[in-house]
Amino acid sequence: MLNTQHIAGSVTALGLDSGLGSSLDGTLREYGAFDQQGLVQMPEGLGYLEAATLTCAGVTAWNALFGQPGRELLAGQWLLTQGTGGVSTFALQFAKMVGAKVISITSSRDKGEILEQLGADHIVNYNEVPNWGEQARALTGGIGVDLVVDVAGAATLKQSVASLRLDATLSVVGFAGGEAKTANVPSLLDPWLKHYTVRGISVGSRAQMEAMCCAVGANLDKVRPRIDPRVFKLHEAREAYGYLHAGKNQGKVCIDAS
Repeated sequence: MLNTQHIAGSVTALGLDSGLGSSLDGTLREYGAFDQQGLVQMPEGLGYLEAATLTCAGVTAWNALFGQPGRELLAGQWLLTQGTGGVSTFALQFAKMVGAKVISITSSRDKGEILEQLGADHIVNYNEVPNWGEQARALTGGIGVDLVVDVAGAATLKQSVASLRLDATLSVVGFAGGEAKTANVPSLLDPWLKHYTVRGISVGSRAQMEAMCCAVGANLDKVRPRIDPRVFKLHEAREAYGYLHAGKNQGKVCIDAS
């Protein structure tokens, strides 16, 4: 787990202060000693590199889709995802696992093919369709999507809100798109004016991690983690980060520390 003391329920200050690679030393090493509360059995059928992708991106996506009691994504509902990063692809796979419909936005035809392989029902190129939020709403018959997993932040929030139906959920996961100082970011009044709920997602709890691992193990044909073909060794860590920063990856970038 990433936040080793977030066992269940709402995240606390203690949970946030127990993050590997943040408050605590991370895992870019050959050996380590870890609190047993932060260890979860990996799903059967996965390799170590595949399982390693679940501890951050996987459980974050799980929390974004299923972490709010009474507002979990259900079969037949609509999800909107952004790009081909780890959280977005896991969200797409989890959504298809439970029978939801997915609209994915991306920047290129090549990445669109990846999303199609993962099961996206509709793919919108945001370079060709700047008002992709309105396009997503149109694809639902004009009603809007039930849930957006927004990983880009300020650069995409306006269009994410435009895609929502009444009483939908917007899960804000990060700001991969940068600060976007010129962006027209929705205000705190928007959820009241347009009737939607906003959730800030900070990874997930041990209970969520265990539930996710059980689901993955039972549905490997639908939710096997997508690993980039290029795997780096520990001494190539700098190159691995450069590879990720350049956006060359087509799946999770892994560093083999063995």
